[in-house]
Amino acid sequence: MAKAQLVTAEGTKVTVEGAPDEVAALVAKLAAGKPSQSKREASKHRHKSRAKVGPVSLISDLIGGGFFKKPKELSAVKLALEEQGHFYPATSLSPILLRLVRRRSLRRIKDNGRWQYVG
Repeated sequence: MAKAQLVTAEGTKVTVEGAPDEVAALVAKLAAGKPSQSKREASKHRHKSRAKVGPVSLISDLIGGGFFKKPKELSAVKLALEEQGHFYPATSLSPILLRLVRRRSLRRIKDNGRWQYVG
C-alpha cells in the first residue's frame, strides 16, 4: 500500500493511502489542478488591471482626443459616448460637464440660448 502526504496552497495537509497507481493518479490530478499563483497574488493582479471607467474619465478621454476642438452641445457629447457603447442620460452628463468647466478643463459658450462646450 502506497502513502502520500500533500500540502495545499492554503496550507491544508492531506494524507492519501491506497494502491500505488491510485495514489499516483490522485497526486497527478491534484498537481494538474494546482493554480500557478496563490489567491492573494491573483486578486492583487486583478485589482490593478481593473480601471474605473466612468463618465468623467470618458469625457476626459474625449477632451484629450480633440473632440471639443469645435463647440459641442450636450446632445453631441451624449451621442459620442453612446457610439463608444456608454449610455448615460443627459441629466447625468450635464453636472459632469459643468464640473469640468469649473476645473477649467472645458469652456462653455451660450449660443442661441443653448450651452456649447469647447476644449
